[in-house]
Amino acid sequence: MIEDQIIKRGIQDQRVLDIMGSIDRQKFVSKEYAQSANNDGPLPIGHGQTISQPFIVAFMSENLKIDASHKVLEIGTGSGYQSAVLSNLSNHVHTIEIIDELAKEASSRLNELGYNNITVHSGDGYKGLSEEAPFDRIMVTAAPKEIPEILVKQLSEGGMMILPMGEEFDIQHLWVVTKEGDGSIKKEKVLPVRFVPMVKK
Repeated sequence: MIEDQIIKRGIQDQRVLDIMGSIDRQKFVSKEYAQSANNDGPLPIGHGQTISQPFIVAFMSENLKIDASHKVLEIGTGSGYQSAVLSNLSNHVHTIEIIDELAKEASSRLNELGYNNITVHSGDGYKGLSEEAPFDRIMVTAAPKEIPEILVKQLSEGGMMILPMGEEFDIQHLWVVTKEGDGSIKKEKVLPVRFVPMVKK
């Protein structure tokens, strides 16, 4: 998977490559999809949600430029696979899942696998996690129609956020957002994608 689906598509960050090579994606999908876990495609995880394709996980992780000192916020826990990748790159990951059942399943799975620097929260990711802010990095794994201002406010100075944006059945793009020292933001469009829509409670 790493050689054929990730390196050949331009991912160069060796930390990301090593981490993804060490995590068994099969452990984050149901048994019926285990045979497809190493394919470069999204897979259903229940409740109308999917686990992102490995290339997208690698691309988003690489473009956030995470280091071991960073506190990370992830919006959209899903199965916990992306959370596991982020936890190996950073100091601590707070991850929010709006679907209670998925949050419970992911928390149990991550605990069983020994990830002790991930805190799973059940709640509305649109609101972020103000009690733990500021965050050095924020990753959003569902697509809002515009950048949520409340998440920008929860970024630290110099912090970065990566998120898909666009309508559900229209063209979406990944954007990298950097918060400048004066509180303004710099935006860069980096990749056409398709994500499930970001919903509010």
